Amino acid sequence: MAVENERLRGQVEAQASEARTLPTGYVTFLSTDIEGSTGLLQRLGDRYAALLAEVRAIIRSTVHGTGGREVDARADEFFAVFDRAPAALEAALAIERALQGRAWPDGVEVRVRAGIHSGRPTLTDSGYVGLAVHTVARICSAAHGGQILLSAAARDAVGRSRPPGIRFRGLGSHRFRGLREPQAIFQVEAADLPARFPTLRTLAAPGGETADRPASGLRDSQAAQKGPDARRRPRAARET
Repeated sequence: MAVENERLRGQVEAQASEARTLPTGYVTFLSTDIEGSTGLLQRLGDRYAALLAEVRAIIRSTVHGTGGREVDARADEFFAVFDRAPAALEAALAIERALQGRAWPDGVEVRVRAGIHSGRPTLTDSGYVGLAVHTVARICSAAHGGQILLSAAARDAVGRSRPPGIRFRGLGSHRFRGLREPQAIFQVEAADLPARFPTLRTLAAPGGETADRPASGLRDSQAAQKGPDARRRPRAARET
């Protein structure tokens, strides 16, 4: 819980020597964690440590292999940064695919959720600080195991570099605790990955509408930042 609270305050620490070499400017964050980690710990006991180490090794090698940089890894959470949004998307897809077909102790199911967001955080001697850190943490926490979510900013940053066969399904505008404006959220879909998940774990929208309902008029990151007056009545989810 302490780890999550630090992320959600909008800062993430790194070793000072490492922090100075992290990318600056407009970057893309990838945040992951294991769904139901407490239940896995209770079921596996001392063997959970080995499972966690294996999951972390898969995520770490994938991030490095796609050109990303590890910023922080504590408990079941992993936080990485990329110069390029398409590389962050590639990493998230590779992580889900690697975990999906793996056999785990006692037949347990290990499901990792992922959030991707692009922005301009501030890099200090102790790591990243800023709204972008807060936002990617909220997006990740709203997802379910096996689900990859990205913000409108990240979708726009990926642009035409989306891998073949990958779809971005619009899930509408969502309110997140601590964020002033609603965020347009998209689910990454591929033929070999699960596509059906429960509704997102976000705040309820004003007027009794649930924030998991897709909304119209959210075609880019600018539309996601217009605020309550720009929201319209929801309609069916779009694929982009």
